[in-house]
Amino acid sequence: MDIKWTWGKKDACYEDALNIRKDVFIGEQGIDPKLELDGTDEDKMHYVGYVDGQPVTTARIDLLAGNRVKIQRVATVASARQHGYAGELIKSIIADGQRSEVAHIELDAQLTALPFYQELGFVPVGEPFEEAGIQHRTVEYRG
Repeated sequence: MDIKWTWGKKDACYEDALNIRKDVFIGEQGIDPKLELDGTDEDKMHYVGYVDGQPVTTARIDLLAGNRVKIQRVATVASARQHGYAGELIKSIIADGQRSEVAHIELDAQLTALPFYQELGFVPVGEPFEEAGIQHRTVEYRG
């Protein structure tokens, strides 16, 4: 898988990320477009994984104070699931963060995806909560 990233909304990589998010979160999960398209994409990094030139998985990165990052909007197109692409993308994001000496990596995982993130070295913290009508739990990367 070829992994690319971009900052903000300036190129085709962002458009690929946005299309995956629309398909998965709005189309499949029924999330309100106003919640998914929250107006903050300009201030975020967008990663996209490509297989044979086709965008298959994405994640959005929010840079937080204190040299911390929050991984958001992790999604994989339906036809590309169960191939390890999202895991490979998350590992690449973690590696990039470690090279940049990021102090802390977290994300809000949908409860159905919690085992996936735990396999990648994330540990649940806090209590479950609802976001966009879906149960989530914050997880922190501990390696």
